[in-house]
Amino acid sequence: MTQHERSWPATTPRPSATFDDYTLSEIRRAAATGIYDIRGGGSKRKVPCFDDLLLLGASMSRYPLEGYREKCGTDVVLGSRFAKKPLKLSIPITIAGMSFGSLSASTKEALGRGASAAGTSTTTGDGGMTPEERGQSKYLVYQYLPSRYGMNPDDLRKADAIEIVIGQGAKPGGGGMLLGQKISDRVAEMRQLPKGIDQRSACRHPDWTGADDLEIKIQELREITDWEKPIYLKVGASRPYFDVNLAVKAGADVIVLDGMQGGTAATQEVFIEHVGIPLLSAIPPAVQALQDLGMHRKVHLIVSGGIRSGADVAKALALGADAVAIGTAALVALGDNDPKWEKEYEKLGTRAGCYDDWHEGKDPAGITTQTPELTKRLDPVAAGRRLANYLKVLTLEAQTLARACGKNHLHNLEPEDLVALTLEASAMARVPLAGTSWVPGAR
Repeated sequence: MTQHERSWPATTPRPSATFDDYTLSEIRRAAATGIYDIRGGGSKRKVPCFDDLLLLGASMSRYPLEGYREKCGTDVVLGSRFAKKPLKLSIPITIAGMSFGSLSASTKEALGRGASAAGTSTTTGDGGMTPEERGQSKYLVYQYLPSRYGMNPDDLRKADAIEIVIGQGAKPGGGGMLLGQKISDRVAEMRQLPKGIDQRSACRHPDWTGADDLEIKIQELREITDWEKPIYLKVGASRPYFDVNLAVKAGADVIVLDGMQGGTAATQEVFIEHVGIPLLSAIPPAVQALQDLGMHRKVHLIVSGGIRSGADVAKALALGADAVAIGTAALVALGDNDPKWEKEYEKLGTRAGCYDDWHEGKDPAGITTQTPELTKRLDPVAAGRRLANYLKVLTLEAQTLARACGKNHLHNLEPEDLVALTLEASAMARVPLAGTSWVPGAR
């Protein structure tokens, strides 16, 4: 018997939970390249989410509403604190900010078409306002970002609201990124950048260092737009109680709170997976801050980051949000990661449902690319119709659940209508563990 032969049975090989296959492949990639991994999309790790909450439907102690005869309202007004012309939307589901540059012009047009058909708003993103999006959006929110790419006062006045972006869920404390392969002639012109050169925008605005300076900037924006437009402040979920307090102090009409499941065009994977907190844990302290200031339902709260279904919408509203925003789900509705492009995804070393190299500009669906032969694949009219259908389903699902809880408007849902399935979700959402009256950590 040689020294390498055994005389006893071998144990079954067991992979490490710490060093799983993905982790091993990432170590090998880092060792081979010497650079960190960049990708798009949102967090892929499992975190507590709305699936860990359940709604309490009516039975004996509550009276449900008849779905076909009794109405359940869905309308929402956003930005009525100071603005002369707040947004009056048909549904509390909006389209999150995604830039032209990250997305193709036809994609931005499709988002505008779908949102308008559903009676809701869409949002520009880093890089400015395109005629396609403004022309097809009944309500368009204009993002004002640290980079100021594409920003001009004329477009501010054309918008229906202004969203000052301080951070986003995928990368609180991090700046934007658009790699050179997606900076086409048109993108370069709008952003006043050289064609084909990587764009990395700042992680903070150059105009202020705190809430006092931000208050002055908000006043400037109000004067530029004759006090007509609601002013939103968007923050990545990290310290929501304190951030919301400061946003209210600075004079925001609307606060957009983006959880770590929110997507991005491109950033470091280590950022996406390890910075920020889940949306489920961010909503209660944000609502608490508004309540402590006596501003809940006066300063409006939009939440985003991993919203997928009408159940997610209903639960977010029950926790105290006024509306939600969707980004990744909207792109999927348009055709992102569609299995019909499976063969082309395989050529890129991935598969439908997993494609996240949005920064490379090779998207077979024609959504996250600037390559003309690819962008032509997306029909903005048909894609907009799919998005409108999806928004309709989300709304109907949320209404169905609200009626089952005895509510005649989505905004009448409340924390009392919720219980949690896990200790973690109970503690984060501040609702009882199912079958008990216990909220872990509650005083």
